[in-house]
Amino acid sequence: MTKKIKSTYDELVESLSPQEKKEFDEEYKDLLLSEMILAAMHEDDISVRKLAKLAGVSPTIVQGMRTRAKNFSIGSFFKVLKGLNCKIIIERNGHQLPLDVTRSIKK
Repeated sequence: MTKKIKSTYDELVESLSPQEKKEFDEEYKDLLLSEMILAAMHEDDISVRKLAKLAGVSPTIVQGMRTRAKNFSIGSFFKVLKGLNCKIIIERNGHQLPLDVTRSIKK
């Protein structure tokens, strides 16, 4: 029987206490959000100011999302997604349901 070699990531996660694991998971979600926005901005070659104008939010909001700040609302997030021409798909029980972010934004 061969011993499975663990990745550095697996070793790190297994060494965390329950509280540390919870904090790690929260930070990881923030990182993923930030990376998604950065990737979309890079792919579209769009600046912070241009995205802010398209989304109808301040450049500070966009910059905060890029740097994992937590001081923005879900409405601002939906506006930025709309500015990036993103769609959100929710999958439940094998069915994909598109979320219309334009309807979720308060006028």
